[in-house]
Amino acid sequence: MDEIIRKVESEHFRRDLPEIKPGDTVRVHWRIVEFKRDNKTGAVEVKTRTQVFEGVVLGLQGKGLNRRVIVRKISHGIPVERIFPLHSPYLERLERVSRAKVRKAKLYYLRDKVGRAARLKTVREKG
Repeated sequence: MDEIIRKVESEHFRRDLPEIKPGDTVRVHWRIVEFKRDNKTGAVEVKTRTQVFEGVVLGLQGKGLNRRVIVRKISHGIPVERIFPLHSPYLERLERVSRAKVRKAKLYYLRDKVGRAARLKTVREKG
């Protein structure tokens, strides 16, 4: 049974994703689908756009096709967290902007920190 599941899952795996870890600053390009219905004619207009969400990876959850990433950013002084499924068809692109040195797998302690206290020490990458 596990072989069948792995075979079906392997068809839907995304191989274009970079390796990300907690503490990385990532830029997630997420496709948004908007529906607008005209009340008079009943016609439905479908629009798609790409929304970019840039923030720090607090942690990774799940495995296989259910792999998710928790990304946190501060928008106009308000903390915003989103969970993105990594193998979703709505995920257009995932870029790693920078990498930070962390010693934990889950960075939930950043939720209590504000401003300078929430800063992580960035690491220079070779190459």
